[in-house]
Amino acid sequence: MPVSKSSPLKIAIVASGAPDADEAAKLLAERYGDVPLGDADVVVALGGDGLMLQTMHQLMGSGKPIYGMNRGSVGFLMNDFRATGLSRRLAAAERSLVHPLLMQAADTKGRVKKARAINEVHLLRQSYQAAKLRILVDGKPRLEELIADGVLLATPAGSTAYNLSVNGPILPLNAPLLALTPISPFRPRRWRGALLPDRASVRIEVLEAEKRPVAAVADHSEFRNVQAVDIALDRSTDIIILHDPGHSLDERILREQFGN
Repeated sequence: MPVSKSSPLKIAIVASGAPDADEAAKLLAERYGDVPLGDADVVVALGGDGLMLQTMHQLMGSGKPIYGMNRGSVGFLMNDFRATGLSRRLAAAERSLVHPLLMQAADTKGRVKKARAINEVHLLRQSYQAAKLRILVDGKPRLEELIADGVLLATPAGSTAYNLSVNGPILPLNAPLLALTPISPFRPRRWRGALLPDRASVRIEVLEAEKRPVAAVADHSEFRNVQAVDIALDRSTDIIILHDPGHSLDERILREQFGN
């Protein structure tokens, strides 16, 4: 759904609940209106990256663009907050298209659950013992045994989040890649992860699942005691993010690589 540059936009405003965000939401609603999400042409999210991620999940596949303004802490996904000129900024905004990962996790009792992740899917040990994992890509075994705290698969949009904190690579937003990154690896010693085509399907099998329990997490959805997890990019689901010119997600990811 394109953002109109002529007719007045119907704007829905969501806020994180923090005092600064709620105050900003009240001010913007008085100036620009605030319609229900279902009636909106564009959604303005006020808060930090957590609120933006929550809003992206809520509107996943709806076609409604999301314009975030930082009323939180980090705000990597957000634009600077200004109470004036919102209609002009929305009309001039650049669009970034993001696809989520689809995770299908089977636990040790045979139950299967699905969830989508915008940033990453990660597997993490649940106990004091390291996890033992087997990794397959497109059905072919690539790593027979990884002993580590866990492993994650990140999208380009999520490559600057948890993936970066465990020394994974930063990916440009338009790169047709996924980052497969170990979390505190013990064996193999020199394995630091892999870059995979974004059309790859990844299967992670938990070895000794009863003795070494592992949880699987897709952004904020957690499933415990998993036996096997299948992950692939869901190209059928779109998420549209709006950024001010010169501050697109592409530009932010590029600047992050140079420490800016």
